[in-house]
Amino acid sequence: MEEKDILVSTIQALNAMNASLSKTIDSQSKTIESLELRIKELSAQVAYLNRQLFGRKSEKLQAQNPLQMDLFADMSVDTPAIEAEPATEETASTKETAVDKKQARRNRTMLENLPVLKRDVIDVDGIDLTRYKKIGEEITEVVEFEPGKLYRHQYVRIKYGLIDTAEPVKTGEGVRIAPMPLLPIYKGIASASLLTEILLQKYEYHMPFYRQIRQFEHLGIKGLTESTVDGWYKQVMLLLRPLYEALKNEVFKSDYCQADETTTPVVDKEKHKASKEYLWMVRSVMERLVLFHYDKGSRAGCVIEGLVKKYNFKGYLQCDGFAGYESAFKTSTDVSLVNCMAHIRRKFEYALEHDKEKAGYALSRIGELYLIERECDEKEKTEDERKEIRQLKAKPIMNELKGWFEQMAVKYGSGTLLGKAAGYAYVRWNNMMRYLEDGRIRIDNNLAENEIRPITLGRKNYLFCGNHEAAENMCVVISLLSTCRNHGVNPREYLSDIIARMPYMEKAAHDKLVELLPHRWKLHQTQSMTNR
Repeated sequence: MEEKDILVSTIQALNAMNASLSKTIDSQSKTIESLELRIKELSAQVAYLNRQLFGRKSEKLQAQNPLQMDLFADMSVDTPAIEAEPATEETASTKETAVDKKQARRNRTMLENLPVLKRDVIDVDGIDLTRYKKIGEEITEVVEFEPGKLYRHQYVRIKYGLIDTAEPVKTGEGVRIAPMPLLPIYKGIASASLLTEILLQKYEYHMPFYRQIRQFEHLGIKGLTESTVDGWYKQVMLLLRPLYEALKNEVFKSDYCQADETTTPVVDKEKHKASKEYLWMVRSVMERLVLFHYDKGSRAGCVIEGLVKKYNFKGYLQCDGFAGYESAFKTSTDVSLVNCMAHIRRKFEYALEHDKEKAGYALSRIGELYLIERECDEKEKTEDERKEIRQLKAKPIMNELKGWFEQMAVKYGSGTLLGKAAGYAYVRWNNMMRYLEDGRIRIDNNLAENEIRPITLGRKNYLFCGNHEAAENMCVVISLLSTCRNHGVNPREYLSDIIARMPYMEKAAHDKLVELLPHRWKLHQTQSMTNR
């Protein structure tokens, strides 16, 4: 082979090698670029988490002196529910079953260490003592709770028998006994005050049943089991369910609500583990009523859409950026979505480490919007005045930010934290601008987030719900407790009164049930105290 041919083949080989190396370099450059981007994202996350752990938690921007240097610049068993039976006259011939006798013996064992501190004697109304004589008493005992104390409450019903038994009488008139007041649990020893304490301990103070049983044992009640407490709990839920339905109607009567979702572990018996399921929360902002809803753990937009349609809600619905809301109400003419500025701001908080200058600019402009709201709060502006101030001061900022978000989203793309934040804000900005339309609408959804925080604390203590029914029952209790909290109602006083009254409300109309909801119940209590 001639020297020229050797050189040509060598050059071709080198060119091929160069081409191969160029491809390798290009591929490695892309890999390096991707890894560098990933490193920036992870560094930003680490920085954010460090601020959450060791820095201030507030997302508000603090005014800083330009001459001041930044020191940290680099840095359950199911039990059948028994419906309460109406009070009827009893006869002496009533027979106890073996199960009743066994339960009575068990009840005596549980109560033997508790003192009798309350005794109500119930006589027969209008008894003719010329025909009847007293032949005995029927005593029913329930356990009452006062903070730090359990005791027995006796209902003593006087029993009378005919003096002249030769005289023909109607069936049931041979022996007369005073009717028993309706109790929350038919033939149960748990009073309204004890049932209230069980609910409060679990959902207000986040103490599971087995811990409560140990506490009750120390207070004197013996042999109480989790299955018994669970049975009481389920029957109380049946009593409170009508109130819960009335609350749903009242919440969706409002024309401005906030919504959010949170997780709760629910045991899946088929998978033998607790699955992460979702609770929905809806809050009527002006009325301060709170509703929690569970639909087999689903987070699909059709859940909130179904609630809105069922209860005929029309108005503003404020929510975070979850896509389920947009898919549910994108074409709705009755529901106007309003998004949350706090969630938009949070995205730029994440992006600070990626581009402090531009993310800081967005945060400072959003801070100006919050400053407008703060000034309105401090000056106690009316809703109409707030709307006028927003149109004058906030609207120009909102319009300017919309264009800026679009530019940043196009320039940086979804591959960067700043691009993601700008894209997230731009897509939701039209919904966000609806808060300018009505002075009642809040700039963010923080009130809704505050409502679900107790759920987060609770699931760290009682850990999970035993099944879907348990999760639904939880929603009943926490809806009433949250509404109590918003209206300054003492939950112990409220539940004790309501649980005692609900056995008499089995066929109550909706209007009667609404009067028992915390915000209306509170008014009646104030009136009765005033009348005293």
